[in-house]
Amino acid sequence: MPTPDLPPNVPDTTLSTGDKSIPSTPTATSPHAPTLHPSTFTLQPPPPSLTLVTGSAGCIGQAVIRELLARGVSVRGFDRVPTPGLPGSHVGDLTDAAALRRAAEGAQNVIHLAATPDDADFMTEILPNNIIGLHHVLEATRLAGARRLVLASTGQVNWWQRERTEHPIHPDEPTTPRYWYAAAKVFAEGIGQGYAVTHGLSVIAVRLGWCPRPGQENDVAALDWAKDLYLSPGDAGRFFHAAICAPLTIRYAVVYATSRHIRLPRFDLGPTKALLGWEPRDQWPDGLA
Repeated sequence: MPTPDLPPNVPDTTLSTGDKSIPSTPTATSPHAPTLHPSTFTLQPPPPSLTLVTGSAGCIGQAVIRELLARGVSVRGFDRVPTPGLPGSHVGDLTDAAALRRAAEGAQNVIHLAATPDDADFMTEILPNNIIGLHHVLEATRLAGARRLVLASTGQVNWWQRERTEHPIHPDEPTTPRYWYAAAKVFAEGIGQGYAVTHGLSVIAVRLGWCPRPGQENDVAALDWAKDLYLSPGDAGRFFHAAICAPLTIRYAVVYATSRHIRLPRFDLGPTKALLGWEPRDQWPDGLA
C-alpha cells in the first residue's frame, strides 16, 4: 500500500522534549515559529472554541470537565453513560465510529481519555477500546478539522525503569511497557505522532500519574512509589486546560503529569513546564474526597 502524501506545507518534524532549551517547532503555515523558553512562556486563554472530552464521566474526565467549565471553555462530553454536570453530552461507545464523528463535529480541541483503564483481556477489552476505539477517535478528530488533540497515555509505559529506580525518567527515554494496557498506550503515542506529521494536527501525549478511582485510595497509600506518582483531580484538570491552551506551534510532544512527589521525582516534569506552563500544586492525598 503506498504511503500517503503529506498535506501541502506540513513539515516532517517533531518537537524534541529532550533538549535543555526547547527548539522552535514549525507549523503548517509558518516554518519559523518562535522558540518557547520556560522563562518567557505565558499561558494564554483558549480562543472561543469547542473542546470534546471522551471519557467525560470517568474520574479524570469529571475533573477535566469541572476545570474547563470553571474557566469558561465550551465543552462536549462523550462516554458510555451520561456525563454528570454536562447536559447534552453524547452517549456512545468507542467502537461506534459514527457516534464519535457526531460528537467531534465542530470541535477545535479533542481530549481523549476514554479507554479500558488498566490491564484486561486483550481481545475483548484492550483491542476494541484502546486500539480500534483510538482509531475512531483519531479519524473523528481529523474529519472534524480540530487543531489540537491531547492523548491520555500512562506512566506504565516506563514501568521497568521505575522498577529499577532509574529516576527521574525523561520523556525521550525508551519505553518499557508493563503489559498490554501500557503497550497499547505506546501505540497511541506513536500513531499520535503519525497523525501530527501526516495531517497537520497539534498532538500532545501525556503520560499520566495515578489518579485513583473510587476504591483505589488504599492501594496508593500502601506504596511509597505510588504516592510519588499520585495525580490529584485538581492537578489533572489544570493540566488538560493548559494542554488545550498551549501554542499550536507544538506539532507533537510527549510529557508527564503527576502531582508533587513526596520522596522521589519519578518522572521529569521539566518539559511539561517548559512546553505548557503547567506545574502541579497538590501532593498526596490532596484532592481526595
